[in-house]
Amino acid sequence: MPAGHKFVIADDHPLFRGALKQAIAGLADVSSVLEAGDFESVKAIVAANEDIDIVLLDLSMPGASGLSGLISLRGIHATVPVVIVSAHDDPETIRRALELGASGFISKSASMDDIRKAIEAVLSGEISAPGDIDLGVERDPEISDLIKRLQSLTPQQTRVLGMLAEGLLNKQIAYELGVSEATIKAHVSAILQKLGVDSRTQAVILLSKIGGEPRSAA
Repeated sequence: MPAGHKFVIADDHPLFRGALKQAIAGLADVSSVLEAGDFESVKAIVAANEDIDIVLLDLSMPGASGLSGLISLRGIHATVPVVIVSAHDDPETIRRALELGASGFISKSASMDDIRKAIEAVLSGEISAPGDIDLGVERDPEISDLIKRLQSLTPQQTRVLGMLAEGLLNKQIAYELGVSEATIKAHVSAILQKLGVDSRTQAVILLSKIGGEPRSAA
């Protein structure tokens, strides 16, 4: 592996962040580890650091719920590998995470050795998922169609959709991204067309169907 990997650990539980840091410490060529305890901090770190090599992202943390966090991060930095680390390790959640662009999935019940192996695999360019779980296929045709529509969005459109979900107005999004409000309006129009909805409210509701808490958490 190339020298000096930069990690981001995003989890709202300090003890588990510590456990992940301990796992990372057993890897070769670690240059730095950045930590975030809420989703706003993760977004800020990812946006400000182009040289991140991997993000370890908890599915449920303040400011993000379920897979919506993954979708938002993919919009901010489309090329950085994001590995979901979650206690919600049912086949449905793992499969959907990978289909929405995650480079790997680590169960919070995994051993230190398994965590290191998964991280090493992703750093080597592989996709890593628990080997003892049959991921099956998507049985909900509505979710299957939604995932395909989300996959068709460009990184910038994905980022704008994430900001719409946060309740930001077009002018606020334009300010955040440093573009004109007309550009954001064009993005929103393209997003609505690709998602097959008529309003930004409908787009956010649609996103919540994939972005909400995993079913097993209910």
